[in-house]
Amino acid sequence: VLIAVQSACAQSLFQRMMDEPTPVGTRMDLRTTSMYLVDPPEPRVFRAHDLITVIVNENSKASSDQSLDTNKESKYEDKLNSILDPMQLLQLRLRGGDINALDLLDLEAKHEFKGDGKYDRKDQFSAQIAAEVIDVKPNGNLVLQAKKSIVMDGEHKTLVLSGLARQEDITNANTVLSSQMADLRLDVQHEGELRKSSEKGLFTRVLDTLFNF
Repeated sequence: VLIAVQSACAQSLFQRMMDEPTPVGTRMDLRTTSMYLVDPPEPRVFRAHDLITVIVNENSKASSDQSLDTNKESKYEDKLNSILDPMQLLQLRLRGGDINALDLLDLEAKHEFKGDGKYDRKDQFSAQIAAEVIDVKPNGNLVLQAKKSIVMDGEHKTLVLSGLARQEDITNANTVLSSQMADLRLDVQHEGELRKSSEKGLFTRVLDTLFNF
């Protein structure tokens, strides 16, 4: 019975302590009493010349279908109904000649054109590139710029990237997706024998120019 009375008194005392407001200034610090409290990470401060990895995964698709059908027909006819008499040239008079409605010119032209065109292209590009923070805007947006060159077996490939990124889009791994960037500009240049072999020759380009219409 004594144990039960002591337990009830302890519970009553604990209940009164919980019900009483804690005076200001004596509130317990959760950092020293809680085993589960985790402080939120402080926001990262980005400065010029910091490096951020941009994960590029761009897909583009373009399709166009066009048809043109034209028909043009024209006719021109000229007749001579009278001639000028030289003897009466001073009198500025015209008289009917011996020819009656002589056809001088009779032209007829007809032009037809029909053409069909179709264009379909799909591109995909994936890469990872370290970009440098060029500037920090007043609203916190970061101006990123990157350039990467790869030379292998005479093939020269250059990648230039620039754009704006929000600080909240930068992950803890210091990466950002290209799809999250604004004003993104991605320029990929490829030089070498592989590029030359895929281009049309001079003679083929001349023929395409001459017979383009």
